[in-house]
Parts: sequence; structure tokens; C-alpha cells
Amino acid sequence: MNLHEFQAKHILRSGNINTPRGMIATSADAAVGAAGELGGEAWVVKAQIHAGGRGKAGGVKVVKSLDAVRSLAGSLLGKSLVTRQNAPDGQPVNQVLVEETLPIARELYLSLLVDRETERVAIVASAAGGMDIEEVAHATPEKVLTETCDPLLGVQDFQCRALAFALELNGEAYKDFCRLLPQLYRVFIANDLSLLEINPLVVTTDNRVLPLDCKMSIDDNALYRRRALAELRDDSQIDAKEAAANAASVNYVALTGNIGCMVNGAGLAMATMDLIQLEGGTPANFLDVGGGATPETVAQGFKIILLDPNVRAVLINIFGGIVRCDVIAEGIIQAVKEVGVRVPVIVRLEGTNAELGRTLLAKSGLAILAAESLTHAAKLAVEQAA
Repeated sequence: MNLHEFQAKHILRSGNINTPRGMIATSADAAVGAAGELGGEAWVVKAQIHAGGRGKAGGVKVVKSLDAVRSLAGSLLGKSLVTRQNAPDGQPVNQVLVEETLPIARELYLSLLVDRETERVAIVASAAGGMDIEEVAHATPEKVLTETCDPLLGVQDFQCRALAFALELNGEAYKDFCRLLPQLYRVFIANDLSLLEINPLVVTTDNRVLPLDCKMSIDDNALYRRRALAELRDDSQIDAKEAAANAASVNYVALTGNIGCMVNGAGLAMATMDLIQLEGGTPANFLDVGGGATPETVAQGFKIILLDPNVRAVLINIFGGIVRCDVIAEGIIQAVKEVGVRVPVIVRLEGTNAELGRTLLAKSGLAILAAESLTHAAKLAVEQAA
């Protein structure tokens, strides 16, 4: 689950980490009021969306008058901001963050993330921070530094010093960085984050270090114990079908094809999507209803899939292990009747009571095509979608 920048900075401040002073606004008038309260002669107005690349897309600008604050906030709020990370439709801007400006001498890059290969938290840093960090990582990977944290000891002093020296920090900036890194690690662990990215981490002209921007992602699997964080979810920033799936506690990812997929198990779902592609089709989604699928979850899955107007056929691929295939078949029949499915439905059942499940589908009197194998199911789905 992603957070907005203003939410992420609130969490940083709760961890005793200084950030630029700022206020959130939902209207142009409120943005002007925020700028007036912050004081100063210039402000940064930042569109709040769950995507990077805001600066290059015009979503982050420095303005030097209250009229400019009003104009920029008015041009952003209520519109969709399209960046290289959320093209082609963009995401709606419902709030802007108005912040004080800082005298910036240098921009650095710093992030903490879960390294699944080492099963540890990795710290990634670079002296070449800012909007072009992706190009830096691609063209000059030697400029990107990495330290891996011991899960018992966390960030150690020698790692802070090594990164600070590599980033050419000295004096107060060196001290700030060595204090900041362990604080960030504690915030990362305490909130079950999967990503904490600060880009840029700035060095000011008076040689202090602090986060100018912050992106946070929380591990979805930990939200059950992070209820306060779960309430920060902004469903306006994600696909409507993914929002419905979150509410139904099923795993859904929207894609661009026309064959809806409903599968119980992530690995089986990936294999199903691969076979659809192999047969010349394109999946419209990834939908894993879980190993304990019930008639209710199947019905909910149908409703979510059919929210996509591009879906021309639905392929259901169920391996009956924890749940018997006859129970799933009954759920499919019930769901087709309840939802009023008007596109072809192809079902492949395998596992416990698979034959009984296929018999139930055949006797249902509904337009459900029972496939003999996964390959056969993929072929039928592609044919029906065409």
C-alpha cells in the first residue's frame, strides 16, 4: 500500500526526523492560506499522487507569490496528473502540499527497501540524487551505493560512516546523516515498510541534511496489525477494480487484455496468463481468489472482473485441494446466475471431485464451457474472446 508524500512525512516526524514545514490543501484558497501561514517569499506546491515523476510532469513547482500559489493549486486540484509512471490516464490530484523552500546546495538519493535475495533491508544511496536518478542507475551504476542491514543489529555505525564518506559529507551534514540513517531504519521496521525512498535528500547551504521528498510503501501483508496505517489508504489513486478487490480481500491486478482470469493460487494464475499469451490472447487481469475459495468469493471475483468493459470472456482455472471442485462448481453456477454474466465463461477444474464439478456445470443449463485441460481452456478463452 502506497502513501502520499504528506502522510509519509508525518510518519517521519513521528520518528523525530525533521522535514520541511508544510501544510496540505484541498482548494486553491486553502493553498493560499497555507502559504500565508508558513510565511516567506517563495513556496513549493506539490501535487499529491501515488506516482513518481511529478516534477517533470509539472506537479511540483516553486512559486514566488500568493497569486502564483493560487494559480498553480487551481490548475492541479481536481485534475489528473500524468507522469511517466502512471501514463496514459494519470491519477487524480485531490490535495496539494504547500511547503517552505530551502536553500539547497546538493541533492542526494537515499532509500531503504526489502532485498528479497538477501532477505534483509538494503540501504541504497547515491550522490547523484534528484529527478534523474533512474538514468544515473542505468548509465553509471557505480554511482549507486548499497549497504545491507543485519536483521538483529540494524544499521551499524560503520555503515553510516561509510555511506557518509562516499557521499562526500562533512561537518554538520556528516553528523546529520549518521543520525538520520538509524532513525529511518527504525521507522522502516516499526511501520512494516517495503520501501522508504527519499529523493532528494538535500544538503542545505548551511551544511545540514534533511528529506525534501519521501515515498513510502507498506507491506500489505502487515496491514492487519497496522490498522492506523491501513486507514490512510487512498482508493482514488488505484484502479476501481483493484479498490473493489481490496475490499473483498482478493488479489487483483488490472491489465490491458480482454480475457478475464479467476484462479486460486498466484503461481497457477501466472501459468494461466502465460498460456493465454501463448495461444495468442491477452489477459485482462490477474485475480487470485485464494486457496480457500468459496461461492461468495467466486461471485465477488466475477463482479470485479466484469467491472472491466474490455472483458470478452472469463477463464476460471481452479485446482481443488483445500476446497473441493464440486463446491467451486456450485459457486460458479450461483455466481453466473447472480451476477448475470453475459460473456462466455470457460472453466477448468482439476483436483478433488473434479469430475463431479464438471458434471454439475454440464447440467446447470448455463452457457458454461468445461475445458478438459489448461491448454484447452486457454484455447477456448482466446476463441470466445475473438
